[in-house]
Amino acid sequence: MGSTAKLLLLAISVVALLFLPCTNAARDLKTKPIDAGKAQQLELPESLFGPESVAFDGHGGGPYVGVSDGRVLRWDGTGWKTFAYSPSYRKNNCAAMSSSELPSVATESSCGRPLGLRFHRASGYLYIADAYMGLMRVGPNGGEAKVLVKEAGGAPLTFTNGVDVDQVTGEVYFTDSSMTYTRAQNRMVTVTGDSTGRIMKYDPWTNQVTVLQSGLQYPNGISISADRTHLIVALTGPCKLLRFWLKGPKAETPEQFADLPGYPDNVRLDGKGGYWVALNREKVEFPFGLDTHVIAVKIGAEGDKLQEIRGPKDVRPSELLEREDGKIYIGSIELPYVGIVSST
Repeated sequence: MGSTAKLLLLAISVVALLFLPCTNAARDLKTKPIDAGKAQQLELPESLFGPESVAFDGHGGGPYVGVSDGRVLRWDGTGWKTFAYSPSYRKNNCAAMSSSELPSVATESSCGRPLGLRFHRASGYLYIADAYMGLMRVGPNGGEAKVLVKEAGGAPLTFTNGVDVDQVTGEVYFTDSSMTYTRAQNRMVTVTGDSTGRIMKYDPWTNQVTVLQSGLQYPNGISISADRTHLIVALTGPCKLLRFWLKGPKAETPEQFADLPGYPDNVRLDGKGGYWVALNREKVEFPFGLDTHVIAVKIGAEGDKLQEIRGPKDVRPSELLEREDGKIYIGSIELPYVGIVSST
C-alpha cells in the first residue's frame, strides 16, 4: 500500500473514531438520556465558584454547598448566606482574602476547602469533608465548625474528600484520596497512579477513627447503601466503583462494583436503591466535535447501568443529588452555580 493510501486510511480511521462512543460502559440503555443542556442555575455570589457537594437538611432546607473561599453556604430561597466555616477561616482573616487577586488554590490550605457534605438528619449535624482541615462537624445553627479528625492510623489526613453518614447509627464514613498529594496536586494522584488512598469510619459516640481500607487508587465520593450493608466508593483514576462490605459473610472486604465510562467524583443514592455518579469527563474526550458528553450515570443496586445524563463539555460535575420531587441538583468544583434539571 502506498504512502498516500496509508494516510487516507489513517484519516478515515480518525474521523470514524470521533463519531464512535468513547466506551460501551453506559451505552445500549433503554432509558432515554436526561439533557442537562438547559439546566436551571442557582448562581453563587460574585467571585465564588466550585459548589462541589450539595446537601439538604432534615427539614428540607437548602441546598447547602461548600465553595472556593472555604465557606459552606445555604440557599434561603432568595439568595446565599454563610452557614459554616473552619476555625482557620476566621483565624486567618479569610474574608479579606476573598477580595484579593490570589487564586483560591493559593489560600485553600489556610482557609479550607469543603468538599463532601452530609447531614445526620436526626441530630441536625452537618459533616464536612474539608480537603485540608480534615473531617469537621457543625450544628444545626451553623457557625464555626469543629475539627473532629485530622489523622487516622497514625498518619495525617492529606486529601479529605468524600463523606456519608449512616442515618441509623450516626457513624460517618469518609475518604482520604491520597496520603501523598493534597487537593491542589489532585492531578498528580491520577497521573502517577498513586495508591495511598483510604476509607475510614468515625464513631461520634466514642470519637474513634478506624481505617477500613488502605492502598486505594484515588478514592473519592462515598455512599452507604440503602440497606446499610456496604459502601460504594468512586475510584477516580481507574474509572470504577468499589463496593466495601460492612455486614454479612464478606464483611470488611472490597470488590469491584461497576466499570464507568468516565472519571467519577461523588456518589449519591438516587432514592430508588441505586446511585447517581458524577463524571468529571469521559475516558476519551475530544475538545472538538459535538458539544456534548456524558456528565453522570445512574447505577443500579447490582452495578448495572440504568441511565445517563448528557450536558455541554464545559459542564464537569462533581455531584448529583436527586430529590423526592424529581429535581436533580448538580454540583461542580469549577462552575459558579448549582445546576438543576428534572429527572422526568
